[in-house]
Amino acid sequence: MEKFTYSVPNLLSLLRLILVPFLAIFASLGEVVVFLSILAVSLTSDMLDGYFARKLHQTTELGARLDSWADMLTYAAMILGLYLIWPQLFFAQVVFVCAAALSYVLPVLLSLYRFSVFPSYHTWGAKIAAVLIAPAYYLLVLYGYQTFFQLVILFHLLVAVEEMAITLILKRPQTNIHSILQLRNKAARK
Repeated sequence: MEKFTYSVPNLLSLLRLILVPFLAIFASLGEVVVFLSILAVSLTSDMLDGYFARKLHQTTELGARLDSWADMLTYAAMILGLYLIWPQLFFAQVVFVCAAALSYVLPVLLSLYRFSVFPSYHTWGAKIAAVLIAPAYYLLVLYGYQTFFQLVILFHLLVAVEEMAITLILKRPQTNIHSILQLRNKAARK
């Protein structure tokens, strides 16, 4: 068992996992304020878990995997919420919503195929994309601003391409890879 199994970062990721069913329930009930409030807590805890993991030197394989699972399920709940609460926006953005789903699913499928594990790279691109998705989503559902949402989804696609390239370059599964450049620099030093 790892040293920081019950660490603050892992507990924050676990909180995000616990919040996912509540997001689904309140989305299905059409409770906009509750859904968006729970989502805000979830997205805030996503930023905090990584911060505390680095600040408290509590980065672990378990933490990286918990964070990745929580990300995937939270983003799925966001798509579900968009579909159930704001169907007109969902269908107006269906191409971008599908692109968003693919940007998460394809890297996972490739990693599962190649290594039989869920990828947990946490690249800088993925971190930036995660920070951008919150305001993009809220601006879309609250004010109908589509362009920023679409640009963020396109950025997510670029992040997915980088993650798939990392998966193809790696010889064995790894977590917490900052960028494909990090792999190239390591290879150049060998």
